[in-house]
Amino acid sequence: MIQVDAIAAFSDNYIWCLHQDNNDRCVVVDPGSAQEVITYLKENKLVLEAVLITHHHWDHTNGLTDLIDFCNGDLTIYASEHCQLDVDYKALHHGSAIYLSGLDLELTVIATPGHTLDHICYLGDDKLFCGDTLFSGGCGRLFEGTAEQMHASLQRLAKLPASTQVFCTHEYTSANLSFAKAVEPSNQALIHYQQQVQDWRKLERPSLPSSIANELKINPFLRCHLPSVQESIARHSQQPVNDSVTAFKLLRQWKDSA
Repeated sequence: MIQVDAIAAFSDNYIWCLHQDNNDRCVVVDPGSAQEVITYLKENKLVLEAVLITHHHWDHTNGLTDLIDFCNGDLTIYASEHCQLDVDYKALHHGSAIYLSGLDLELTVIATPGHTLDHICYLGDDKLFCGDTLFSGGCGRLFEGTAEQMHASLQRLAKLPASTQVFCTHEYTSANLSFAKAVEPSNQALIHYQQQVQDWRKLERPSLPSSIANELKINPFLRCHLPSVQESIARHSQQPVNDSVTAFKLLRQWKDSA
């Protein structure tokens, strides 16, 4: 069984580490910093086999060079074919399948442009590693892509099995839920989840992973098709909202200015 541990980095990043109890091989996702990963590997007597990159932003990639050195060059790096990295890597596209032999795990690549144009997610073992595309209660800012692209990417993720666990890269959940509550103040699932997350964070427990089932209930960026959400967005923006893409675009603008 695949185990996923959170390695904390910077103020709110999680570098996810995938491993199994029966061997010493592991894989990490989006190592923005190397030292925390190296410390974790030493403490847990693990050997780093591969790195999965979701997109090119520095807080997801800056640890690569030091990790390659630590592994004496014996490290496989995966990233989008559109990702520009200063290290050698295996280029992936939507639908690519990669096999992590040390974990006996196959992952499928999902292209999710929007936050950046090169953004991809990795899906396998009922787990989604989604970088900065989907957050619990929110989604990534549009740095390179369009609202239409991001909406389409999120809809692609929303159609995954409800049981899929959601491993994003940032501990943004509390702030996202405060905004979500402004959009849907009467959403009982959201109210309950917000209290649960508050309790977790008081104990310094990560709010992640979430699940697709949970996000469909509480994440306004996955609920832009609902009349009640569209009405809330229309009231705030004082603009007509007649479709989910327009709703998403205005909702993202609302969040950006909140």
